[in-house]
Amino acid sequence: MKENFKTINLFDLTQTIAKDLFTDAEYPWEVLPRIKEFVKKLGEGLSEEEYIKKGEDIWIAKSAKVAESAWLQGPLIIGRDAEIRHCAFIRGSVIVGEGAVVGNSTELKNCILFNKVQVPHYNYVGDSILGYRSHMGAGSITSNVKSDKTLVKVHLEGEKIETGLKKFGAMIGDFVEVGCGSVLNPGSVIGRNSNIYPLSMVRGAVTEKSIYKRQGEVVKKRERME
Repeated sequence: MKENFKTINLFDLTQTIAKDLFTDAEYPWEVLPRIKEFVKKLGEGLSEEEYIKKGEDIWIAKSAKVAESAWLQGPLIIGRDAEIRHCAFIRGSVIVGEGAVVGNSTELKNCILFNKVQVPHYNYVGDSILGYRSHMGAGSITSNVKSDKTLVKVHLEGEKIETGLKKFGAMIGDFVEVGCGSVLNPGSVIGRNSNIYPLSMVRGAVTEKSIYKRQGEVVKKRERME
């Protein structure tokens, strides 16, 4: 059902400082063109008791850990207790949520990481939204531009939804696990509590509580017995 892929059904909006960005967004990819200006405006209103402003439009929570070798470009907000590790590369228009981990050689660009997200090893996340406690395994990436450079369409339940966006990586719902070495193609949408097998190439949408094994082989998770 397309309802499963709407903003309110993919994400717990209480788990991001960017909640207001999604207020009028039926589908989450609608916010991608607005991230940059939103981060700037939000950053200017952050408490000086909790955040330090460094450089141009960069706000870092005092409780966050940022490696000296990390490369940071604004506009950028790094939330409380977040960890930015060695040689992370953050290119701007980014919010890193509370307790999130951005790891070695991971690159971020125009994206929102909800609280407790982990992108800890050699990941690329561009023009994407990652929900609460989602995790991308080592070497997994969001591919954000089609090879023919045409505008991205989202394939939902046999319907193609025009986004008007040339750059659109993936919408990854809360508690999603993406296996190592996987590629999420432009316009991918992964429903809450789903798992993507390692070395997968994902296109289109994966419904919530699913296990994506390969293209054409997606199974529902079994309910756990108490």
